[in-house]
Amino acid sequence: EHAKELGNAVPKAPFFFLKPTSSYVLSPGKIEIPRGCIVHHEVELGVVIGKKGRDIKAADAFDHVAGYALALDMTARNLQDEAKAKGLPWSAAKGFDTFTPIGEFIPAASIPDPQNVRLWVKVAGQVKQDGTTDAMVFQIPQLIEHISGIMTLEEGDLILTGTPKGVGPVAVGDRVVAGLEYKSEELSRIEFEAIARN
Repeated sequence: EHAKELGNAVPKAPFFFLKPTSSYVLSPGKIEIPRGCIVHHEVELGVVIGKKGRDIKAADAFDHVAGYALALDMTARNLQDEAKAKGLPWSAAKGFDTFTPIGEFIPAASIPDPQNVRLWVKVAGQVKQDGTTDAMVFQIPQLIEHISGIMTLEEGDLILTGTPKGVGPVAVGDRVVAGLEYKSEELSRIEFEAIARN
């Protein structure tokens, strides 16, 4: 549904981009809004790799998962749209400092079925996204198989797995709160204030 709301075709194979570790910011913290950028929130389940691997088969994928984390994939949507129109990479749109707000590590044992996780986000007190990971186009084993068939996954790598519908803008002064629930139990909550990037 997220692909449809942006007018994108639903992909036939996984597609991914890279975000720098310098974009991480822990909760509670501040999200910087760069001048001239229309910045959108995308709440996601992050998969934390616990064992190095290459050419990992989907059947073995969870052997390489240490746990999970709640994350926001902040996106400068206008820069992304320009890059897409020109066939260019999305690095600038996705990679600003503070563009990967993230929560604490959640051990894999706490989420036996990661395709049954509820993710939500509120902006300025209003619920903007509320969905579950069972709506993913590609499940976690498929993502791990695809990515590790291209590049070695290292211990500590983080894979963001996609976002529910409802992405939208975050403005300077907004408070952004997101949560991750498993079987009605909240396992993570993150909070950030949006500020202007100097």
